[in-house]
Amino acid sequence: MTRRRSGGARGAGAVPYLFLAPAMVLFTLFMAVPIVYTAYLSLRRTKVSGLGLGKNSRTEIFVGLDNYSAAITDGELWAGWLRVLGYGLLVLAVMLGLALLFALLLDSAHVRLARFSRIAVFLPYAVPGVAASLLWGFLYLPSLSPIRQVLDIDLLGTGAVTFSMANVAVWGGVGFNMLVLYTNLRAVPRTYYEAARIDGAGEIQIALRIKIPIMMPAIILTTVFSIIATIQVFTEPTTLRPLTNTISSTWSPLMKVYRDAFVTGDLYSAAATSIVIAAISLVLSFGFLRVVRNRAFGEG
Repeated sequence: MTRRRSGGARGAGAVPYLFLAPAMVLFTLFMAVPIVYTAYLSLRRTKVSGLGLGKNSRTEIFVGLDNYSAAITDGELWAGWLRVLGYGLLVLAVMLGLALLFALLLDSAHVRLARFSRIAVFLPYAVPGVAASLLWGFLYLPSLSPIRQVLDIDLLGTGAVTFSMANVAVWGGVGFNMLVLYTNLRAVPRTYYEAARIDGAGEIQIALRIKIPIMMPAIILTTVFSIIATIQVFTEPTTLRPLTNTISSTWSPLMKVYRDAFVTGDLYSAAATSIVIAAISLVLSFGFLRVVRNRAFGEG
């Protein structure tokens, strides 16, 4: 009897791992293995002998950290980072600000058509990034744009193209962040707000003194996700690039990786650059969390 129980306990203990197995296999095949292979490629380079036309004229050799050194000292990469920094500051401020505003408005006691408003704000997020970029791209074209008829601005010109790309990201990202913040608000007991109203607090005071402090962990979470997404910006500039000559092939760091890997065929440099980008993304994300961890997790 004791043996049967111990055997059943062992079987029950293996059940969670059985459920996790598909996810672990997929993660290993499509995340871990590519990362390891990218790290492997980043340490190697093709050596060309002679004219490079013979059977054994091209060989793969180990070069250590040479590719990383070239990536770190590449002026095009850092120029791309500067462009993404300006783009990111604009996107983060506007997108998260609007998401917070819409979440507070939809949670207000006096809101009307709340369900329709939630769907209307969230709907742009359901549009694929390429389709959204093409849609806005045609609206930006001087020959087609109704916006150009109202505002005498070249939305794809040198001075405005960053704002145009940021507009596409904001249009598509506000709904998702709003939903995260709004869901967090709906989990708060209504008695908090009723007690504040009994004490004479208005909707603005309730929002500033109760709702926003309660939402702070969710705000930090959406900010981290938005920082990562901004660093990885690729769809908007790549899709809009054929419509204008103001967006270079290395406008963002990921565009440079794509050019090196699939246009010039230098997979080794592209691998090293991608790992540098991943490292910077981790530093920025965890650096932000470290700065705000007191509010996010109650840690000192």
